[in-house]
Amino acid sequence: MNTNREEIHVVWFKRDLRLQDNEAIYNALKANKRVLFLYVLENSLIKDAHYNQRHWNFIKQSLVALNTDLEKYNTKILCVETEVVTAFNQIFNSYKINTVFSHQETGLLITYNRDKEFTRYCSNNLMNWVENSNNGVLRGLPNREDWFDRWDDYMHAPQIKNHLNTDKLLTIDEINQLEKNFKTVDLTTNNDTLFQKGGTKMAWRYAHTFFKDRHEKYMFNISKPQLARESCSRLSPYIAWGNISIRQIFQEATKHKTIANKRHLDAFISRLRWQAHFIQKFEMEHTMENASINKGYHKLKKGISLEYQKAWKEGETGFPLIDACMRCLQETGYLNFRMRAMLVSFFTHILWQPWQAASQHLSSLFLDFEPGIHFPQLQMNAGETGINILRIYNPVKNSLEHDKEGVFIKKWIPELAHLATPFVHEPYLMTPLDQQFNNFELGVDYPNPIVALKVARKKASDTLWNLKNNSTVRTESSRILKKHTLSNRSKMTKTE
Repeated sequence: MNTNREEIHVVWFKRDLRLQDNEAIYNALKANKRVLFLYVLENSLIKDAHYNQRHWNFIKQSLVALNTDLEKYNTKILCVETEVVTAFNQIFNSYKINTVFSHQETGLLITYNRDKEFTRYCSNNLMNWVENSNNGVLRGLPNREDWFDRWDDYMHAPQIKNHLNTDKLLTIDEINQLEKNFKTVDLTTNNDTLFQKGGTKMAWRYAHTFFKDRHEKYMFNISKPQLARESCSRLSPYIAWGNISIRQIFQEATKHKTIANKRHLDAFISRLRWQAHFIQKFEMEHTMENASINKGYHKLKKGISLEYQKAWKEGETGFPLIDACMRCLQETGYLNFRMRAMLVSFFTHILWQPWQAASQHLSSLFLDFEPGIHFPQLQMNAGETGINILRIYNPVKNSLEHDKEGVFIKKWIPELAHLATPFVHEPYLMTPLDQQFNNFELGVDYPNPIVALKVARKKASDTLWNLKNNSTVRTESSRILKKHTLSNRSKMTKTE
């Protein structure tokens, strides 16, 4: 170990892959030491089933974009593939670390445990760790009495402007020297055009086109699987991985509001609030990752059908809108909110499978996977909170209402594309003569429905409505409402 080590500060990037409105960078730069930017691609997360290569590609693209912006300051991010404590141990061989700056992460149990381990590591090594709240989500709240006002104040506060200075940063040559001691991250990615690309500039490109004109049909198209791809902001992956902050988008949306577009942009802003609301809920009830927030639903027993789960995962259930949504999600990583809710509802209600069995598959497909959104939404759409309206989505009704001409279905289920529109929605209604005329065979060209829809919906509805009256469910519902109800709830527009 070098005994004449320079004392430095480290900015540890996690889900905050941006240079501006980044408090960790701001605090590091105003301190009196030079700064090293660090990203650790953790082997434990690479192996975690919640994640997929699409996430690592997005992160790598974001890191490349950051390094491009940092070149002018003769620095870059040290990107290493290892575990966090191992990375800091190795840096310690060359530098003495005074303080680590990062944002608080509302993540999986695996990252929560990693942070606890890192806290002990900092204490043992006489190193400070300064964590800042992320996007207005607050740690350690007992209830939500003034949460909305505090979040609203945060959103209206001035953005943090970071002025990077070459003299305050470790140089590229110094970081290249450090890299010799690590397995560095290969930042090359494939050229798959179906996935959104990572990076702050890409985030702003989507933001600018949304606020320019794409938002004009936001409220009309938000529930439609095909049209939502154009009319929704598509900013969720950039928010999830921190290419852009909620505050930046909140203030940009507010700036673009006019009398003509107020309805659409107010609806968009309300979803930014709900995004933070759900993450705050998960921050306060982390057990939601594995168990229903309402303990009364722990007694809800569902049989496991690997056959049903396989059909659902592969888009082969025999219900065209369900299958189109799953295939689209597999290929592009994006699906609008209503269709996501329908996929979960179908899995948990119609197929009567536990939401836990859908969790990792969906999170691995969502390019915008955000734990604080993922688990509360899973439980809400599975009908296991005790406080939300029970919605058992009818895939045929949603198909007819939101993909009337079958455009979305035909795109993602090409084997149905040549059929008349009514059969695109319900191919199982075809008679043997219809099938012969269309050179199409049910069960061969496309599967028959794997369950009887009406029977399955009634079973789920009867069971869940009866369980709502269970004493444990009712007691837990009161507890959840007391802990998570917003005193200013009227200021928040109800989500879809």
